[in-house]
Amino acid sequence: MIRVLLAEDMHMVRGALVALLQLEPDIEVVAEAGAGDEIVPLALEHVPDVAVIDVELPGMDGLTATAELRRRLPRCRVLIVTSFGRPASVRRAFAAQASGFVVKDAPPEQLADAIRKVAAGERVVDPQLAVAALETAESPLKPRELEVLRRFAEGEDVEQIAGALFLSPGTVRNYLTAIVATLNARNRLHAVRIAQESGWL
Repeated sequence: MIRVLLAEDMHMVRGALVALLQLEPDIEVVAEAGAGDEIVPLALEHVPDVAVIDVELPGMDGLTATAELRRRLPRCRVLIVTSFGRPASVRRAFAAQASGFVVKDAPPEQLADAIRKVAAGERVVDPQLAVAALETAESPLKPRELEVLRRFAEGEDVEQIAGALFLSPGTVRNYLTAIVATLNARNRLHAVRIAQESGWL
């Protein structure tokens, strides 16, 4: 019997996934999480063989939780499930030591099959996503530029960013101008969207 922890913040989706997996004779859902920061405590309590984790979770995102789970409970393998089949997310998932990556609109039997493969020590990823992940460029932004853009994306204004990073407001504005130019964006908000969709933030 494969013991599974399921982390999904949408109650209806989580309930449907649990119901589908419970129909499988060799899979048992032993724990459910609705937020990223619930994953590691539940995993340590229930010791699942496989954790099925959504990328977009409140509290702590799924990929950060994956890295923490792999550190605290290395024998538990992780299968990332997401509605966003973005190549950069695939790269981040494997960097966090996930064993597999499937999109939510895959057929239900594909999820069960992926859980079995991951539990057996195999890696699972949609072939088209794997190719796209290899072809997608890394971020052209420098680490400090990414930090400035991340803070801007989180709602901090120029003065707040300057204070947090010990920079002058003018320097922060220069960074934001350079970021917009580097990403060929229309404005700062467009730059944020480009970076988010590429998985750089």
